[in-house]
Amino acid sequence: MDKYIWLIPLLPLAGFIINGIGRNTLSKGIIGFIGSLLVLISFGLSVGAFFQIKATGQPINVELFNWFSVGSLQVNFSFLVDQLSSIMLLIITGVGFLIHLYSVGYMHDDNGFGKFFAYLNLFVFFMLLLVLGSNYLVMFIGWEGVGLCSYLLIGFWYTNPSYADAAKKAFIMNRIGDLGFLIGIFLIFNTFGSIAYADVFGKAATMHGGDAPFVLITLLLFVGAIGKSAQLPLFTWLPDAMAGPTPVSALIHAATMVTAGVYMIARSNILFTLAPDTMEVIAIVGLATALFAALIALTQTDIKKVLAYSTVSQLGYMFLGLGVGAYTGAFFHVLTHAFFKALLFLGAGSVIHAMGGEQDMRKMGGLSGKIKITFITMLVGTIAIAGIPPFSGFFSKDEILAAAFAHSTTFYVVGVITAMLTSFYMFRMMYLTFWGKFRGAYEQEHHLHESPPSMTIPLIVLAILSAIGGMIGVPAVMGGHHELGAYLAPVFEASNKLLVAHELSSSTEWLLMGLSVGGALIAMAYAYIQYVKNASVPVSDEEERPALTSLSYNKFYIDELYDTLIRKPLDTLSVFFYKVVDRLGIDGLVNGLGKGAVESSKGLRLLQTGNVGFYIFMMVAGIIAILLYSLKAFTI
Repeated sequence: MDKYIWLIPLLPLAGFIINGIGRNTLSKGIIGFIGSLLVLISFGLSVGAFFQIKATGQPINVELFNWFSVGSLQVNFSFLVDQLSSIMLLIITGVGFLIHLYSVGYMHDDNGFGKFFAYLNLFVFFMLLLVLGSNYLVMFIGWEGVGLCSYLLIGFWYTNPSYADAAKKAFIMNRIGDLGFLIGIFLIFNTFGSIAYADVFGKAATMHGGDAPFVLITLLLFVGAIGKSAQLPLFTWLPDAMAGPTPVSALIHAATMVTAGVYMIARSNILFTLAPDTMEVIAIVGLATALFAALIALTQTDIKKVLAYSTVSQLGYMFLGLGVGAYTGAFFHVLTHAFFKALLFLGAGSVIHAMGGEQDMRKMGGLSGKIKITFITMLVGTIAIAGIPPFSGFFSKDEILAAAFAHSTTFYVVGVITAMLTSFYMFRMMYLTFWGKFRGAYEQEHHLHESPPSMTIPLIVLAILSAIGGMIGVPAVMGGHHELGAYLAPVFEASNKLLVAHELSSSTEWLLMGLSVGGALIAMAYAYIQYVKNASVPVSDEEERPALTSLSYNKFYIDELYDTLIRKPLDTLSVFFYKVVDRLGIDGLVNGLGKGAVESSKGLRLLQTGNVGFYIFMMVAGIIAILLYSLKAFTI
């Protein structure tokens, strides 16, 4: 496979070029076929790379060319496919292909069909570049590239001003995190003399942990992860990103881009292991994000907004895992989350498609008999994200919670409470959407129909993966073998030697499982009583809500807080600089010099009268002045 690795990212790039150039000339069928097929071929090559690494245990290094050399810095444009990146390749290309296939049906009537597929292909290219890079600079190119594609895809329907604003918001907030990441890369070179993974991680493993350089580097890298993976305080861009088409939400904000921060930390695991203070910060921020986003999701009425805040919350779980040293568990949750969250977003798109574009759950209800495939597949995804066995989300979430318990009982308790909230708001979404009576308009009810096969086939495949995907990480206490943990062991080997292992007894593990599953079932039952048995429906926006409900529904006014504390002061400062520093200061100086030259020239030009007698008089006066000056100099 060494000879073909470069084709994995190149094929989606070719799809971007072909569909970009032919977006107005090629038929939609050809565009969809080309865009999907090239990603599928990349998936096939990724499968080949995965099995080669699994068989040999050796990573694949591909050096394409020497990029540049500056002093002691030499950067090669090279790829590394090891256990970690090989799984990411499968997620990006596999789930990416299913989303491309889904988009053929979902975007069929859109006038920008060709442009949309070109953007999707470009995103896949940059995401593959991000995970394939063998050094931080190649990763950073992919990192910035997916940020660009996120901007293009979120603002795809840019004629709507609010959608365009959402795209700008995502782009700007990501730049804040990216600056931290970039400074972190500079410090890595300053500390290790290289930015290649092999050099940096090899040297780091021989150094003492807890030193200031490790803490500073890892904190800066974490700032980058906060922006890209939507953690507190840079999380508000992701819910607004739901302005993009639903396949964009599934691809970028569920399966791939938002997990880039988790991948970056997992890739740099030895650096973070040597900075325990940073890991504590990561765990606290992740846990706070998971809880905070879950509290907001409890009251949302837009089906995509519920899933958006759910994504933020699940990303918080992943960072909790990273912070307590459960690198395998965090990455396991990346994998299972890619399955069930992509499924849920695509399922929501199918619901919206059936409802003629409606996203408000208050206007849905009783859809289970109308769109059965969508209902069954979304139910599977909901059970999986709720952490109910034997579905995939149970195994990955349980592994993170067990590690959190070993690290801190408080972390575990907050984690279980968040899991209960997750179960409640996800089943609330299902009950409001698929149970009870239909609450929409007559035209909407008449329009209800199941999505075409191009949309339902990806749902079925993802539902199967959501149901059985957790089997690759069955814990030993349940009589299983953690195949994913064994496969990823070489990547985290150096960190695992340094981390203090806290072995839990079998009885403790069973108790922890029982508590988390019991909590999820209780929350599910409470949601059933509230929204099915009592037939409760969230009030309209015009009606008054209880104080706490209103606080959650309005997202704790975080956007308004940022607007007051950050945007308005910056706007005021900008106006000051414009009016005082720029116009009165800089412009005043420049314009003053110009006016001075003009006014002085007006006075001097009065000397040019055109009168010969005046000129003779001035000449004589000049001669007399010169003589007097010369006489004075002579006498001195």
